[in-house]
Amino acid sequence: MGILTVENIKVNYGEKEVLKEINLNIEKGKIVSIIGPNGCGKTTLLRVMSRNLKPKAGRVLLNGQDIYKLKAKTLAKNMAILSQNNGCPEDICIRDLVSYGRHAHKKFFSGFTDEDERIIEWAIRRTGLNNMKDRKVATLSGGESQRAWIAMSIAQKPKVLLLDEPTTYLDISHQLEILDLVKGLNEEEKITIIMVLHDINEAAKYSHELIVIKNGELYCKGTPCNIINDEMLKQVFRVEADINEDKNTKKPVIYPRRVFSLAK
Repeated sequence: MGILTVENIKVNYGEKEVLKEINLNIEKGKIVSIIGPNGCGKTTLLRVMSRNLKPKAGRVLLNGQDIYKLKAKTLAKNMAILSQNNGCPEDICIRDLVSYGRHAHKKFFSGFTDEDERIIEWAIRRTGLNNMKDRKVATLSGGESQRAWIAMSIAQKPKVLLLDEPTTYLDISHQLEILDLVKGLNEEEKITIIMVLHDINEAAKYSHELIVIKNGELYCKGTPCNIINDEMLKQVFRVEADINEDKNTKKPVIYPRRVFSLAK
C-alpha cells in the first residue's frame, strides 16, 4: 500500500457523474502529476484526496487510514493542499502568512514554541523569501505570492503536499522557478507531491509518474516514458504530435502538430 490510496471514488455534481470508479495508489516520495483535458475531473480528484470534497462513494486512505475518520489536526499534520485561488487579509505579511502553517501543531491558546519559530524561518528560507519576509502579501508578484503560499504549506511539515495548478497565471520563468522548488522539496525534504498540471511537457519533466484522466475516468497511470505516446495524445487530448526525448532528462517532449476530431 502506498502513502495515499484512492479506492472506488465516485463523485456527482447533481445528476452529472464527474468521477467514475477511480482507483489509485500513490507511492511515498514520488512526484505525481494529474493531467487531462479541461473539465475531465482533475481538480475534483485532488479535492477528494484532500478531504475538501466528500465523494458519493469510495474512500481515500492516508497510510492505510480513512482520511474522513482522522481528526482535522491529525490530517493537517500529514497533508497540506494549495488551491488555485488563495485569499488572505491585505495587510498580512509573508512571515505571518507562513506562521499559519504551524496552527495544526499548536495547542489551544498556546503561543509558538522555539521549534515553531525555527520551522517558520526554515520555510521562508527554503522558498527564497528571507529578504522579503516582512513584505505584505498583497504587494507580491505572482511568483512571489505562490512561493509564500508554498512556504505556508511546508511549514505544516506535511508528508504529502497537494498542489492544484501551481503554475497557472505565471510567466514561463516563474513556472520553472515554482516547479524547481517543488522538485527540490521532494528530493531534499522527501515530501510526496501530487499536483494538477495543464502543461504535459512540464508534467513529464518534473514527475515520476503521471495520472491521466479522461471524462472522469482513469485512462492510464505510469511513468512519462511509458504513457506519453501517440495513442494517448490522440484519445485523451485529440492532438497529433511529434514525441522526442529530452537529452538531459531522458523524458518525452511533445511538439503538437494538429488537433483533430475523434468523431467518425
